[in-house]
Amino acid sequence: MAITGPPLTAVGSAPVEMGSIQFLETVLIGIITLLPVAVAIHYANEYADVETDALTTRTPFSGGSGAIDQTGLSRSFLRSATVRSALVASIIVAGVASVAGLPLDSLALLAAIFGLGLAYSLPPIAFVRRGVGEVVNAVIGDVLLPLYGVAVVASPRPAAALAVVPFTLLVACNLLATHWPDRTADAGVGKRTLAVRWSPARIRRAFATLAVTAAIVTVVLWLGDVLPDAVALAHLAPVPFVLWSWIVLTRQHSPLPAVLAMVVLAVLGTIAWWWTAVLVS
Repeated sequence: MAITGPPLTAVGSAPVEMGSIQFLETVLIGIITLLPVAVAIHYANEYADVETDALTTRTPFSGGSGAIDQTGLSRSFLRSATVRSALVASIIVAGVASVAGLPLDSLALLAAIFGLGLAYSLPPIAFVRRGVGEVVNAVIGDVLLPLYGVAVVASPRPAAALAVVPFTLLVACNLLATHWPDRTADAGVGKRTLAVRWSPARIRRAFATLAVTAAIVTVVLWLGDVLPDAVALAHLAPVPFVLWSWIVLTRQHSPLPAVLAMVVLAVLGTIAWWWTAVLVS
């Protein structure tokens, strides 16, 4: 996305040709800065979900990692790991920013990811316990994170945010499906996910609305020259999995179909953007 040029990025903002040493160095710096932030957020999520994970019936895609149950580690270990990893992440981000000179927009996006990622799970905010967890989750992982990736390489324009809206809506569908098996455990510890708050019928209506909206937005963005042809075509691939997921949503325990829809679009969408940027542009 970063090297396809306008309208996704500002004119002339892409620094160097893709594949050059300088380009790879820029990408590597972006990854090195992001990884400790991701680790800290995951530790925070594990720490906040100890009680929930102990109550869930785990599937490969829901129910938490179960790390505490499997390893026998105490919750205090996770609390310490969360604090230390957040501190390390802050030091690394500050160090890399001062030495390597990451663009200000990428630093702002990373700061937003860091802050919202911690606030998603941890008090006093704990978005996941306030009924907005799905929205915050989707925004962090599927709007801010792709924009950060773009900003590391080039200056993103508003169209870059629009380009990830269909995928974000599909991830929201996936969150409805993955939270459904955990609804009893989540309710028991005070997590007000949509699966806890809404009836099965309302969840199914919301899933259908999100899926249809994603399809409409994809067509609009394609007609508006925001999504290239290859990327628009990639958005057709998960349709069978979306339909399968809606049929079984709230009627089976495993969220596998919704996970497959998300993964298929993530993989094929990445390939399509690469195809457009490298071979077509």
